[in-house]
Amino acid sequence: MNELASTYSANQFDPDGLTDSVVALKLEAMQNDTEVPIHQHRKGQLVVAYRGAITCTVEDGLWMVPSGFGVWIPGEVPHSNRVTANGKVCFLFVEPGAAHLPDTCCTLALSPLILELILYLGEVPGGISGDGRLDRLGAVLLELLELAPTAMLHLPLSDNPQLRYIAKALTHSSTDRTTMAEWASRVAMSERSLARMVKRETGMAFGQWRQQLQIIIALQQLSSGCSVQKIAEILGYESVSSFIGMFRKVLGTSPARYIKNSGQRAM
Repeated sequence: MNELASTYSANQFDPDGLTDSVVALKLEAMQNDTEVPIHQHRKGQLVVAYRGAITCTVEDGLWMVPSGFGVWIPGEVPHSNRVTANGKVCFLFVEPGAAHLPDTCCTLALSPLILELILYLGEVPGGISGDGRLDRLGAVLLELLELAPTAMLHLPLSDNPQLRYIAKALTHSSTDRTTMAEWASRVAMSERSLARMVKRETGMAFGQWRQQLQIIIALQQLSSGCSVQKIAEILGYESVSSFIGMFRKVLGTSPARYIKNSGQRAM
């Protein structure tokens, strides 16, 4: 098994040039957000956040990875990754057929042991091949990943230009309170047609879809150390309690408790 350390950049590193069942790459984003443009691998990729947050964009969705979670991207799926400023991440590449992992993108909640194993493999110097100890660690890691539960940190998208336009606008202006009728006018559709289109393309009502995007933005900000009060302001809520109520309704816990649990996973 070969493991390559953080001296390589994501753009320079070619995981498909290696036949190892598991390959790890550790990266850190200094000061500014870092974005890897759209690309794909033969190997599947698990994108793991240890500090900060990652947003993965694929053709049919936006996937959010706060600290302690990972996004699984099957092989040959085009995707892009964006890491928040001062983020610390690991990419774990898995050879096709090496493990029974999902054949669609998903967010995985990762145990402390999984996180430690990935981080350890990401810090091993390059050039090690056929190391029995690393092979055993890799096998254990893959078995644990097969059992990892999924988390609902996903915004459904499609190639529909109106839907992507709205998603992009809301992402860049999270305080936007434009009504569905106003959005329909912006994209030259009737309100009923927009509602049907969003439901058809995402499986969600417009309000649910928009709320899911707010959750993703909130988790990004929480993972970057932003206060709950500031996040409520960023999302345009009139009060902190209103934001906390929405967050608790969707994720079943308060923002403070959620990020505390995420931090314990990432330790």
